Amino acid sequence: MADPLQDLPDLPPLLDHAVLDPLLDGEQLFACCDASRERNIRAICGPLARLPALRNRLGGGEGPRLIAAIDFPFGTLPASLRLAEAEWAAANGADELDVVPDFSALADGDSGRFAEDLAALCDLGLPLRVVLDMARLSDGQLELAVEAANDAGASGVQTGNGFGPPCHPDQVSQLKQLCRGRCAIKAAGGFHSLELVGDLVAAGANLIGTSSAPQLLQAQRQLLQALRQRHTDRPA
Repeated sequence: MADPLQDLPDLPPLLDHAVLDPLLDGEQLFACCDASRERNIRAICGPLARLPALRNRLGGGEGPRLIAAIDFPFGTLPASLRLAEAEWAAANGADELDVVPDFSALADGDSGRFAEDLAALCDLGLPLRVVLDMARLSDGQLELAVEAANDAGASGVQTGNGFGPPCHPDQVSQLKQLCRGRCAIKAAGGFHSLELVGDLVAAGANLIGTSSAPQLLQAQRQLLQALRQRHTDRPA
């Protein structure tokens, strides 16, 4: 029988803690930074307006990486402005970029425009994930987007922006088939339970993007304590 303790994923290295709510004040943002550092969370993903403050609080060197959300949440900017956002983020301390791409190019069937935009962003040299909208893209649009992301040199793709339905393991499985191991998969949006996180990781998610990172870690600690107590209480 499998040991449930061994079946639990090591969460902190998988978690990208999203602090994208514009109503979070400075004190709340700094508390998120401090908690992420203390709990060895992999990264914090923040909006451009908060990027310098987040960079200053996190410092450099060891600790969570800083992700800038580009053209978030809907990918509506002209290519030149999307690139300008990314360049500004790189100059102001971003370690990685989560980019919402030009969905209008997909809608128009203009694969060249879509791919050229991503290539210019990847040329900045930072690890970059392409934020998809799997709840709305057709299968053909999704396949085109994944191929363009890989051809451009993106380090990963993300299931969604968090504004649609909760991420489902089937979406991760579909991305895994499309990516064929060429880039990482980040599951994001609408999940708050350890069970769903475990299912997403089992389906192939390499990263978990969530605004509930501290709560998930607390729930995992409580579960680990309960499982260890159960093992201790077993008769010899």
